[in-house]
Amino acid sequence: MAMRRHSKISLDRGSELLEERIRFCDGRCRPNPIRNFSADQICKAIEDYREIHPIQIQIDFQWKRGVLDGRLVFIKVYASGGQEVYRDIVVSSQMSSHNNALKLLGCCLEIPEGPALVYEYAENGCLNSHIRYGSLPWGTRLKIAKEIASAVTYLHTAFPRPIIHRDIKPENIFLNKNQAAKLVDFSCSISIPEGKSKAGDDHLIGTCGFLDPEYLMTNFVTEKTDVFSFGVLLLVLLTGRAPLQGEIHLIEYVDRVNEAVDPMIRGNGGEAIDQQQLEAAIELALRCTSASGEDRPLMIEVAKRTPAN
Repeated sequence: MAMRRHSKISLDRGSELLEERIRFCDGRCRPNPIRNFSADQICKAIEDYREIHPIQIQIDFQWKRGVLDGRLVFIKVYASGGQEVYRDIVVSSQMSSHNNALKLLGCCLEIPEGPALVYEYAENGCLNSHIRYGSLPWGTRLKIAKEIASAVTYLHTAFPRPIIHRDIKPENIFLNKNQAAKLVDFSCSISIPEGKSKAGDDHLIGTCGFLDPEYLMTNFVTEKTDVFSFGVLLLVLLTGRAPLQGEIHLIEYVDRVNEAVDPMIRGNGGEAIDQQQLEAAIELALRCTSASGEDRPLMIEVAKRTPAN
């Protein structure tokens, strides 16, 4: 009986996933195969990992570690189904060919509570914890910014229609054993209609502090929506501070270059900070976070201008 129920859930969700793939990509998605895991495989994978605890707990999902086919993996377990889950699967599968997106290995659609997505393992976990504890040296911070800029540029330019992430932030970036940055969580993504420069959405989606003010005012998403969020991310990497300091946004705080840098960076292994790189990075971040989208560069320009060691 339980097996028939799981089979029906899997078939229903598989149909919804196919519909989302056709709808989101206008039927022009690359035919990337998505491996299907059973509920038993997912449960055993999590049980086989000794530390059975979530990496992150969100309202809609949890990140867990697991062991599948003898390899460590990350498993994103959703609390329920819905269009955002299928959007995450569709875009993650398309982005998996990029070195700076967390590679989707497969999914499980038959878990009653909600689907589970299986990803490659990123040994150094979530970027947010590294920023919080000041454990990243200067060169690594610039490298992460450069790599995420590359991933977002790919998202905007590599597909028939530009895809906007809408939730670029440290919690959605993982680091592998070489500290390579991996962008993840495409559940908030939206594509811009062909021939248009913006997409309307009645439901504001994103994270406070990283949200584009124009998007907040107009409910229209553009490529510059991600540019703004990336600019805030860059400021967070440079300063080690949260985007909101009480009622003051980090953008307003960064008015003196030398005072803006996270003191933990200056003291990390005695690594010297190139003053020209610092000034260029802060100037770029402030351009990206201009109040008007017209004054912000496109992501392809941001990727070229992001300093790197």
